Formats: sequence, C-alpha cells, structure tokens
Amino acid sequence: MTTTPKIHPVILCGGSGTRLWPLSRKSYPKQFSKIMGEESLFQMSVSRLAGEGFHPPVVLTNSDFRFIVTEQLAALSITGSDILIEPDMKNTAPAILAAAMFLAEKDPDALMLVAPSDHVIPDTTHFQNVVSAGVAPALDGQLVTFGIKPDRAETGYGYLHLAEGAGDFSATPRKLQRFVEKPDQDTADAMIETGEYLWNAGIFLFAAKTLIEEFEKHAPDQVGPCNESVSKAMLDLNFLRLDADAWAKAQNQSIDYAIMEQSSCITAVPFDGEWSDLGSWEAVWLNSKPDDASRVVTSQNATAIECENTLLRSEAENQELVGIGLKDIVAIAMPDAVLVADINSSQNVKLAVQTLKDTQKKQAEQFPRDHRPWGWFETLSLGDRFQVKRIMVHPGAALSLQSHVHRAEHWVVVQGAALVTVGETKKIVSENQSVYIPLGEVHRLENPGKVDLHLIEVQTGAYLGEDDIIRYEDVYSRS
Repeated sequence: MTTTPKIHPVILCGGSGTRLWPLSRKSYPKQFSKIMGEESLFQMSVSRLAGEGFHPPVVLTNSDFRFIVTEQLAALSITGSDILIEPDMKNTAPAILAAAMFLAEKDPDALMLVAPSDHVIPDTTHFQNVVSAGVAPALDGQLVTFGIKPDRAETGYGYLHLAEGAGDFSATPRKLQRFVEKPDQDTADAMIETGEYLWNAGIFLFAAKTLIEEFEKHAPDQVGPCNESVSKAMLDLNFLRLDADAWAKAQNQSIDYAIMEQSSCITAVPFDGEWSDLGSWEAVWLNSKPDDASRVVTSQNATAIECENTLLRSEAENQELVGIGLKDIVAIAMPDAVLVADINSSQNVKLAVQTLKDTQKKQAEQFPRDHRPWGWFETLSLGDRFQVKRIMVHPGAALSLQSHVHRAEHWVVVQGAALVTVGETKKIVSENQSVYIPLGEVHRLENPGKVDLHLIEVQTGAYLGEDDIIRYEDVYSRS
C-alpha cells in the first residue's frame, strides 16, 4: 500500500505591494498586516498549508523581512521551517526554481505547493481537499495549476482557459488550453459566458525534479545562476542567504512567462470556494462581508453614519474616524497618512504611491512603525535637532552594542525593566527611571524580563538619521 507523500509548502513572501496603501508599504507590506482578522495574511497562508499532510514551510523573502517572518511563524508555534533570503527581487521564476533546487537536494521527488503569502481563502478544509486532487497528476510529472471559479468578469486577473469541462468547476484535474493575460472588459465578459475560464491564482503543485526539468527545456538560462546561488548559499543565523553574485545573473521573469505558458505538461484543477488576493481596498470591502447598507467598519475607532458602499478603517489608537453620508467611499486613516477614494477607483492607489515617491514623501514607502528583530520603534515628534521615539523591545531581546557620532540619547522606561549598558557600566532601569547616553558613548539596551519593554527615547544632536549607528556586537548579525 502506497502512502501519499507530504507536501512542502513554498510561501512567496518577498513582495512589497502598494495596492493597499497606506496600510501596506514597501517597508511593511500587506502580507504582514492583520487585515482580515487576528492573524496576518502571511500567518493565514502558513496555517492554511499546515497539518498532517504538510511539511514545515519553505519561505522565500528578502533580508528586510526576515525577522518579521520568524516572529510571525513563532507566534503560530511553527517550527522547522526553512527561510531562504533572496538577494534581490527577480519575480517568481528564479524564486520558485531556487526553492525547487533547495528541496531537490533533500528529495528530488519532493512535492512542492507554491502559494503567495497574501491570499484570503476562508475554507481551509475545502482548499486542502482541492490540493489533494492535484497530487496524483503532480506525481505523474504534471505541473498542476489551481484556478479560481470566477464570479464576475474581472479585468484585474489573468485567466486559465480550460481545454475540457466547460461549466464544470469541480476539483477534477483537466487539460489546460492556454494562459490568458489580463483582458479588457468586453473580452472578460465573453470569456465568462463560455464557462471555460478560471482566474489564475498563481498557486502551483509539482515535484521539484519536474519543475527543474521544465526549466532546463524552456528557460535554461535560469538554471545555472539559480543552481549556483543555491549551492553557494550561506547560513546566517537561521536563514539561508542565496549567493548574491550568482543571483544577479538570473533573469527577472514570472513563472507563468518562463515555464507555465511554454510547457506541454500542464494540468488545471478548479477551486470553487471563496478566494481573494486582496488586490484593492474594494476587494477588502467585499471580503469583509458588508452589512445591509454595504458598510464595512474594520476597526473599533471608526464609525459610519448613514453611509452606503463604504469602507472605513483607522489604524491609530487615539484617532477616531467618522464617516457621515458617504457613498462609494473608502477611507483609511494611519497616523501619518490618510487615503480617501472612490471605492470603484481603489485599483489606482498605486498611482498615488508613485506620486508621493516622485515628490519624495516618506509616506510612500516607509511605515510609521519601524520593525526590527528585537521589536519596533515609532517617531512621536521630530524637530531640527531633536527626535522623540517610542520603543518596544521583546522579552529576551537586545539591541546591538553601538554608539552614535552625531547624537546623544535619553531613555525613560515606561513599562517593564531594561538592562542598560553605558560604557563599562551595566544597570537595571525600572519604570519611571531614566538613563542618559552621552554622544559617542558605547551602549546597549536589553529586555531581561518576561513582558514587553516600552520606553521613550529623546534624541538630541545635529543629525538624527538611522544610519548614524556604529555596531560593535549584534546578536542578529546585522552589519
């Protein structure tokens, strides 16, 4: 009796999407935010691909997000995962090929399920059952792609054109006729009428060796750089850093363009459950289950009065957002930026981000709360020669041993207790106590306790940038 092999989830987690700005930004993109509940989209994706039939995940991300990934995995009590660090974003083809080569070193027959980290699929059981339907063809050497049963003529998605089974959206593997790029509205309307098309979700299942063989046939230029990058990868703490020099030779390509549109061994499996890639605030509104007036209020400090087709969300603890008489409006309030848009135009938020980038506004890419491996900080006030920050340090975490050339610092502990090093002196600083760090003095901040440490930092000096740090020791191996 043969047993079904466990599947290796491969989670693509390096994107820096801007379509949900201002909540999603380059420094802290949407997959790490709690948009649809108490877990982030990344955590929801990991949980969806966990359990008896799955190995711990392989996560592909970039250096900036590596500690966010580990922190969010730890919150789920997920252990044994492999985190591969991409030196540079090269689209999905090199990333997925690198994951296949990494897994093939352990087991060439390893089944890998590739999935983005920012999708919403509420029915995990149904999704896993549909994935199971793709296992047999994947073991038989097929590249399995999972397509979503469309419920509207959407122009924002690519499509899969089924070669058989028109109108049948059951989880039955079938031949695929072709991939279709994002259509215009008339073309999308016509395609939906035929019942032969699925939305392309970018979710794939195949054996690692099968994918590598397909790359050797259809995209051989990618094989050498990716193989070299994996073989020369260096272990950094619990991360595997792909070799940057080899990675630079890989082409920037999507897996669809490089392989899926070229291969002759494609099998499609329809998924007829709820799904969204949350590609716009309108999609968030739809997936948040609007009430009878089509209103959605997604935070406790937002209030809708006589509003229709409206989404209100406030992310600031002490900021109340009130909408009165609004119709077809999305309003998203952050401490440093507010978006107000026609909900039908929310796909164009990226244009706003580009406009802010063109005018060099930091809100375009920088999240107000700056996440670090030891916790986070946020700026409360900034002047010409001073800056006030709120800092949170996780239990057992420590900042680097460091000094500054241009600024002095004053720390006031407001919650918890800090172990502070200043020069040759170490001492515990408790709530309502403070310590002064003179300019140029070597110092370190640690949290020896079992609760989060919160403190207020007042910086004074001629230059207050984050690059004014000389690190002498760092448990997180940052330069």
